[in-house]
Amino acid sequence: MNDENDWYGPDSATFGDRLAGAREAAGMTQSQMARRLGVKKTTIVSWENDLSEPRANRLSMMAGMINVSIMWLLTGEGEGMDAPLEADEAVPELADVAAELRAIRGEMRANAERAARLEKKLRLMLEQAP
Repeated sequence: MNDENDWYGPDSATFGDRLAGAREAAGMTQSQMARRLGVKKTTIVSWENDLSEPRANRLSMMAGMINVSIMWLLTGEGEGMDAPLEADEAVPELADVAAELRAIRGEMRANAERAARLEKKLRLMLEQAP
């Protein structure tokens, strides 16, 4: 039904989606990953929500920890995880719900970026005000 590229590929998933999926498949909580990487849990949350990205050294450590390639984490191509086909086969509606959730996350990310641009513009306007 779905293959790995459809589920975790660049058109279907973000870096954060792939990180969260691989971390969960590895049986690791956000807190556990943060502790092992030497970062705060909020940093992991930020990465998984695509609000920021890790530096190369953390990315390399993380990929090894969750047993996927760096390229897969970044692009969805290469050695990574299999798509959760069994869930889609058992309840086809899950694929629709997952797709809708991914769309909502994309919209939220776009709105967050828009809000950040407006906030920056407002700050500049306030600095220039008499």
